[in-house]
Amino acid sequence: MKPRHVERHRIGRIGWLRAAVLGANDGIVSTASLIMGVAAGHADAGSILLAGAAGLVAGAMSMAAGEYVSVSSQADTERAELERERRELATDPLNEQAELTAIYVERGLEHALAARVATQLMAHDALGAHARDELGLTDTASPRPVQAALASALTFAIGASLPLLVAWLSPPTVRLWSVSVSALACLSLLGGLAAAAGGAPVGRATARVTFWGALAMGLTAAVGALVGTAI
Repeated sequence: MKPRHVERHRIGRIGWLRAAVLGANDGIVSTASLIMGVAAGHADAGSILLAGAAGLVAGAMSMAAGEYVSVSSQADTERAELERERRELATDPLNEQAELTAIYVERGLEHALAARVATQLMAHDALGAHARDELGLTDTASPRPVQAALASALTFAIGASLPLLVAWLSPPTVRLWSVSVSALACLSLLGGLAAAAGGAPVGRATARVTFWGALAMGLTAAVGALVGTAI
């Protein structure tokens, strides 16, 4: 008997990978931008480090809360849709079977074959068939609020600690340049690693995350310099 061919796909990584990349990227960009904005306003070293540390804690908690609420809302919507499908299958199974048949016809099957496929799938797992083929819900992409919240908070804190550490170790005369260069280097590395993990083009992802990070830091530093001069 031939061994079963097993393909390994990266689609199962989308949920945690998105939350992790978003958290680390936001941690680097927001904290580096905050430090550069305060430093450009001629604040002393203590104020700069205090602002960076406060930004790290506040940002990590904000990311965790935002991810948890967002993913929980998605999970609530999916549960409501599944419950609706369960009621419709109980009260009108023939119409639900016809609906599933029409979906398979639209995907390219002949009507007779589509009807047989719908009949067999509904006999095996009616709710699962409708969840997958009508609603587009799968176990792979199912929302996990706690996992997303923890991943976002942890990766934000890790990302934010990098520019904060550089700001702490850098002499005042080169602090702005040290933070900006190190942050952009970390963003480039993060974009490349995330793209490689997801099987996406590395160059495009790296350029995208670096460009937007540089823009955010540049604008924040400019605002900090203007406000610092005004006050």
